[in-house]
Amino acid sequence: MAHGRTRLIVLGSTGSIGESTLAVVEHLRRTQTRDVEVVGLAAGRSSKLLAEQAARFGCRDLAIADEDAAADVRRRMPDARVRTGPDAAEQLVRDIECDTVMAAIVGVSGLPATLAAVELGRTVALANKETLVAAGSLVMPAVAAHGAELLPVDSEHAAVAQCLRGEPAERVRRVILTASGGPFRTASYEVIQDATPEQALVHPTWNMGPKITIDSATMVNKTLEVIEAHHLFGLPADKLAVLVHPQSVIHAMVEFFDGATIAQLAAPDMKGPIHAALCHPDRPPSCAKPLDWGATSGLSFEGPDHHRFPALGLARRAVEGGGDAGAVLNAANEAAVQAFLSHRVRMGQIFPLIESAMDAAPPRPIDDLGSVLEADRRAREHVAAGLERLTLAAQDRPRPQTPARLG
Repeated sequence: MAHGRTRLIVLGSTGSIGESTLAVVEHLRRTQTRDVEVVGLAAGRSSKLLAEQAARFGCRDLAIADEDAAADVRRRMPDARVRTGPDAAEQLVRDIECDTVMAAIVGVSGLPATLAAVELGRTVALANKETLVAAGSLVMPAVAAHGAELLPVDSEHAAVAQCLRGEPAERVRRVILTASGGPFRTASYEVIQDATPEQALVHPTWNMGPKITIDSATMVNKTLEVIEAHHLFGLPADKLAVLVHPQSVIHAMVEFFDGATIAQLAAPDMKGPIHAALCHPDRPPSCAKPLDWGATSGLSFEGPDHHRFPALGLARRAVEGGGDAGAVLNAANEAAVQAFLSHRVRMGQIFPLIESAMDAAPPRPIDDLGSVLEADRRAREHVAAGLERLTLAAQDRPRPQTPARLG
């Protein structure tokens, strides 16, 4: 192996990104490209899978948030050191010496552990976009202050990073993030409003977890990605754009002031950006499927429809509002998506719930992690109150009369 050993902690190991990360690690070991030792694994509640992963990789330092799940892991892995509770992942990061942390816990719950990794000066492969959406103004200065390295794993941001290699920001005219358009790219406004979770979870090109798949269906995912790009690359809102590209072959483009555009193309496979982060800055052979040029008959692009997907407009609002605007947007979306997946609201009610939370108060400054968590709490309470009002309104509607039986 050409490189020394890399000690890796995987946060969110039982999710889709976590499992793909471990598949990449196995590939690197099998091909003797990298010596990667998995020294820590963290999950939410999938105890059986976490125990299987720990056994497969010989990892004895684990974290699992759910107390009952932790008991099951201890039963399955009696020799493991299992941390549990809401701060289990953060404790794992602080306890275990490592070189790289894969931050793939979905939602703002992954923020404390990711921030801990940054404060310890680790290399952080960031797959949790909510970290920067909610707390970018806190995380990015910490990266600089502690000498940490932040490597984006979102396919779009990994693509931008590759396009920008060696290029100073002052040469950039615009960064374009592409969007597949999700399952409702061609659907009518009325169909989108009444779409069910089952319909929204069928993504045309990507295989992702339920929360991010719903975000793709509403295009909130692209809203979050614009905010993330603002923090990652230090670009203002007017230099960040979204273009719908159904084939998901071009992941991002960077336009320069001289008229040139550099694009990054790859098959829609998350193992690619994960591999790039774990092997940065080298490019050894990957286990991600290569782009099949013979099957790529045409690439098409279209502007996003803000009428059918109004959440796209919230990105500029959050970037220009600053402070805790991103934290409020993110928390309100998480709460609304959970309500949608639980069949408590229609898909068309997700955006109004987010917008209402953002309207409730002007953005407040972020001074520390507590400021972010307070904004998160307020937004979730606002959405909960909105859900209660929707429930009461539904109960107050007159029920349709049962038609008289004929004959």
